[in-house]
Amino acid sequence: MIINTGNRTDIPGYYSEWFYRRIEEGRVMVRNPYYPEQVIEYRLNPKVVDCICFCTKNPGPMLSGLHKIKAYGKCFYVTITPYGKEIEPFVPHKEKVLEDFCILSDQVGKEAVSWRYDPVFIWDKYSALFHLKAFAKMAERLKGKTERCVISFIDLYEKTKRNFPAASVVSKEDTIFLIKEMVTIAGENGMRVYPCGEGHYLSEYGADCSGCMSKEVIERAIGQSLFVPKGKKPAREGCTCLLGSDIGMYNTCGHGCLYCYANYDRKCVESNMARHDAASPLLIGNIREGDVIRQAEQESWLDGQMKMFL
Repeated sequence: MIINTGNRTDIPGYYSEWFYRRIEEGRVMVRNPYYPEQVIEYRLNPKVVDCICFCTKNPGPMLSGLHKIKAYGKCFYVTITPYGKEIEPFVPHKEKVLEDFCILSDQVGKEAVSWRYDPVFIWDKYSALFHLKAFAKMAERLKGKTERCVISFIDLYEKTKRNFPAASVVSKEDTIFLIKEMVTIAGENGMRVYPCGEGHYLSEYGADCSGCMSKEVIERAIGQSLFVPKGKKPAREGCTCLLGSDIGMYNTCGHGCLYCYANYDRKCVESNMARHDAASPLLIGNIREGDVIRQAEQESWLDGQMKMFL
């Protein structure tokens, strides 16, 4: 099975100590975001966890402890965008993240690290041409350190519209223009472009629309074949990515990005972060009276075949 850490928050950036404690303890608990009294417990054991997927804007805090997850398959997605502090107020300096990306790649292998350039939006100084210049500069910096660049265009979720009212969707014309140019730039730097949640029409312009966290991507990251159970459904229609079993929690990421879909507001985030206990099996708070704890059904999906990639 696959454990995800980054659909709801940034565990590497803010909760690395907690995560490594969970690895040492061999278990982690997660509250159901819709029914908080329901808690699911996952075993953290490489015999049943084939890969741990991370999504982060700051991999730095994870670097010193990577040896603790040596026995696990790993798949990292590191978001690096060109936006300033008015958009991403608490994200570390881009150059530091680029440097840490390269260190991470050297330690876990370029096959296991993807660069996310998302979300793309056009606003104020962030024109289409601005994006292309910034994208080219970052791609050159990451050449040889990754094979994949995941790109998505801003979605106006209700939380996004409230926190970033000036945001607007990118036109189809600008989307096609950017993708065509980014595909060329990425190719010149040894990468393929994977649109995230954009449908399949961008394949006409050279993008790989097969999925950014798909079975095939994860197999390449861990170097082994997976036999995914037939009952395992994608997170949304038209998506092939394996996004379930997330151990994070909404409203706990401290980066403060205006476009974020996972945070309600800063006050809620700060309140939750204040209740974080690195010794707890839960990311925020502890087990309460009345909680119903259920053990997750876990099994390895490895089919026993080593996978060779060209």
